[in-house]
Amino acid sequence: MRAVLQRASRASVVVDGEVVGELTGPGLVVLVGITHDDGPEQVSWMARKIRDLRMLRDERSVADEGAPVLVISQFTLYGDARKGRRPTWSAAAPGEISEPLYEALCGELEDLGTHVERGVFGAQMEVSLVNDGPFTLTLETP
Repeated sequence: MRAVLQRASRASVVVDGEVVGELTGPGLVVLVGITHDDGPEQVSWMARKIRDLRMLRDERSVADEGAPVLVISQFTLYGDARKGRRPTWSAAAPGEISEPLYEALCGELEDLGTHVERGVFGAQMEVSLVNDGPFTLTLETP
């Protein structure tokens, strides 16, 4: 599992003209990519890391601040463009594998006490954010 975490002062996800997820104050925007061998262990590791990583202002975490998280599925994090001019997505897990893991990640974050906003899995989304910092990290499960 791979995730890009962006510290944001506000963010939103729009699908078909409707806002489906939104941060109206400081929090994290998390883009999540899932690969073929991901499972519950990777979900648990990533949820705890997202909640506890001290990347908000003053070295605070989502857990410390009670900050919200906007989680967006993004299979393109596993795109490979090293050869040719067209990326390949073969490392990204198909929807029937990745959607339940995406939902499990959101659910585990909620179980840990985190307020979670979501994108819509598989939808064409318009994502906007004001990156606070800028501060962006890439995480990969062990």
